Parts: sequence; C-alpha cells; structure tokens
Amino acid sequence: MYLAATRPDLMYVLSLISRFMNFPTELHMNAVKRVLRTLYKRNGTEKIEAYTDSDYAGDLDDRKSTSGYVFMLSSGAVSWSSKKQPVVTLSTTKAEFIVAASCACQGVWM
Repeated sequence: MYLAATRPDLMYVLSLISRFMNFPTELHMNAVKRVLRTLYKRNGTEKIEAYTDSDYAGDLDDRKSTSGYVFMLSSGAVSWSSKKQPVVTLSTTKAEFIVAASCACQGVWM
C-alpha cells in the first residue's frame, strides 16, 4: 500500500521481479538491489522493526488461532505474514509463542 500510493512504477517492477523468486538469476538480484537503493538511502539511520500478534482460537469451527507479523524498515513494510496456525493451542501464551517463533525464523532469514 505504501509503495502503491507513492511509486506505482516500483510496484510494477517488483511484481515482475517476484515472478522469479524460486529461481532468481544474477540479473534479477541486481534489479532487486537497484529497487532497494531507490527506496532506502544509506545514511545509517534505518532500523528494522518487527511486530507480531495472534488471535487465540479465533476460528470457531476448528479453534485454531490466527497469527501475523510484519517487518518494517524505515517505516515501510518489507515482509509480512498472516495465516492460521497449524496446531490448536491451549492458551494465549502458546499462540503468542508460535507467532513469535515464526517471526524469529523470518528475522533470521532476512
């Protein structure tokens, strides 16, 4: 949404590049680097922040929780996820732990 409102040309380029996420070539990686350079300046003040939340037993049919996280870099979302958890948890603490673990995995990957 942030990119779409400010730079529709970047949204088009990102949609083209995302088609090759499974098997990127050097050309694709160079294109991604160029896009990132236009989005984020190298002044050393950027910081990455992660936010998580879960909805304990939100689905009334199977009692599974929904979890989500978002990673923000310089006030722009760079990675996010929202999905139903694969297991039924017995407490809100366990539901929050599952989303925290998946967020940590994504953070390590990034």
